[in-house]
Amino acid sequence: MKKRYVDERIIKKWLEEAENARRIRREMADWNFINSQPPRLREALKYYVETGDIRRACIFAGMDLEDFRDLLRKAKIPVIV
Repeated sequence: MKKRYVDERIIKKWLEEAENARRIRREMADWNFINSQPPRLREALKYYVETGDIRRACIFAGMDLEDFRDLLRKAKIPVIV
C-alpha cells in the first residue's frame, strides 16, 4: 500500500496564507465599532478576526449567517476565502 503524506511546503504555504488573511482582517477591522458591541458580539467578532471561522463565530454571536455577515460589514472586517 502506498504511503500518503502532505508535502511540508504545502503546509507552510497554508499557514502563511492563514496568517496573511488574519493580518488583513486585523488591519481592516474597525476596532472602535467592535469594542462598542455587547460582549457576546464583540467576542464573536474577535474570534472571527483571529480564526476566519465564520460558522463558529455565528454560533458564538447567536446569529444566523446572513445577519453575522451584515455585522462583519459594519465592522469593516473582510471575508477572505
